[in-house]
Amino acid sequence: MTHCLRREFAAAEEAYRNASRGGLEPQPGLALLRLAQGDSGAASATIRRVLGETTELPGRTRLLPAYVEIMLAAGDVQEARDACHELGEITVGYPSTMLDAMFEYARGTVALASGDARGALVGLRRAVEAWQDLEVPYETARTRVLLGIACRAMGDEDTAKLELEAARGVFAQLGAAPDLARVDLPTGRTTPADTDGLTPRELQVLRLVAAGETNKAIADELTLSGRTVDRHVSNIFAKLGVSSRAAATAYAYKRQLF
Repeated sequence: MTHCLRREFAAAEEAYRNASRGGLEPQPGLALLRLAQGDSGAASATIRRVLGETTELPGRTRLLPAYVEIMLAAGDVQEARDACHELGEITVGYPSTMLDAMFEYARGTVALASGDARGALVGLRRAVEAWQDLEVPYETARTRVLLGIACRAMGDEDTAKLELEAARGVFAQLGAAPDLARVDLPTGRTTPADTDGLTPRELQVLRLVAAGETNKAIADELTLSGRTVDRHVSNIFAKLGVSSRAAATAYAYKRQLF
């Protein structure tokens, strides 16, 4: 985990390979490493295979949180939602603070990726409380970033900045370079490393799409014609290689473009 936090990907991969050679299961860690390296295709193929092969409850419980995260990054919100539902059912049968934290985090991320910022806040707040009880600062900070994104989508810029500032402080303390790079403290906005060629206006439209706004509502908010917004949305889909608002929302969530 420490290697991944600090972007020491080669060292992390070697650690997972050593674990595998020693007879230990390297998943879901290796799949999450691929995701951190930007290869969501490899990550999703691996996690699908591993989860499909795993039937016992402890194994599925260990894999499902990573499955949700990877499916959202790959743009498959429905698969993420199904996995989150399964994790929730397990949590009901086997209550624990750790399971609660994993489920509420997953529930919040699925809601956020679906454009339901209000619903996301409920799960994410509960997840923060549970992670804090468990004294897990990195997971707490990751969740607070998403809280900031959800607050921003709801128009609460002050709270969004507070959450992002708190998360940034923890990332700096931990040396979590990839996470730290995505949080821009002076503006309170997250900064993507790559926007896949989207223009500033397209990024603005994408944020509104991800917040659940219709094309008509976007046109009204940005004082544009409906035809112009339709064209922006079509261009966004083409540049991102997606075919639905859900997939575009998942992209915005993954890049933290709110």
